[in-house]
Amino acid sequence: MNTMTLWHITGWEFAALAFAALLVGFSKTAVSGANTVSLAIFAAVLPARASTGVLLPILIAGDVLAVLTYRRHAHWPTLWKLFPAVAAGVVAGTLFLMWADDEMVRTSIGAILLLMAAVTVWRRRTADQADEPDSVATRAGRIKARSYGVLGGFTTMVANAGGPVMSMYLLSAGFRKLGFLGTSAFFFLIVNTSKVPFSVGLGLIDGHSLLLDAALVAFVVPGALLGKWAVNRINQRLFEQLVIAATIVGGLQLLLR
Repeated sequence: MNTMTLWHITGWEFAALAFAALLVGFSKTAVSGANTVSLAIFAAVLPARASTGVLLPILIAGDVLAVLTYRRHAHWPTLWKLFPAVAAGVVAGTLFLMWADDEMVRTSIGAILLLMAAVTVWRRRTADQADEPDSVATRAGRIKARSYGVLGGFTTMVANAGGPVMSMYLLSAGFRKLGFLGTSAFFFLIVNTSKVPFSVGLGLIDGHSLLLDAALVAFVVPGALLGKWAVNRINQRLFEQLVIAATIVGGLQLLLR
């Protein structure tokens, strides 16, 4: 990783990174998937590959705050169904990072996000939504969980962009707002923590990147508090629309960069 670049950022660039860190906190406790904007800011200020290593500890800090806020609302049967597929996706993403260039990574992730958003919108218009997230109990639900799990693991390893993929899965599975946030909080805390050894092995995390993280992590806290305040004022329909919109914006910005 080009660690010298990390220490030659301007005041305006640091302010942009601080705003992105605040947005991470907000997305973890309010509108999951909105942190694709943070991904774009980090990639614009820092070298593309280095940015993923700097962003990962920021995301983990946001995950911890989200778990503390919504831990009672997690749906563990869904999580247990997802984890094996996600592990396979993380391994695939690690292998992909060994040879793919930045342009290939951005194009692949952007296309996946837009596809997931389109599929979710279509499914929600052609099927009634259940009150409880019980889709993992059926064979079709298990296949869907594994498919989204692999894609989520792949995208989160390659570009820290697994949030929108999993958001689309949880919406399509019929999760309500608090169940959505509680389940995704535990999911990403476990998945993002498991990615740390892979990122260290790829040279994406080192002492210099962690020092920059230490300067930025304080901005995650006010973002999380703002998100907790906002989520109680957002109805279910608007919440779902914001999640889908954030996914589409994230996919487009990756494709058009």
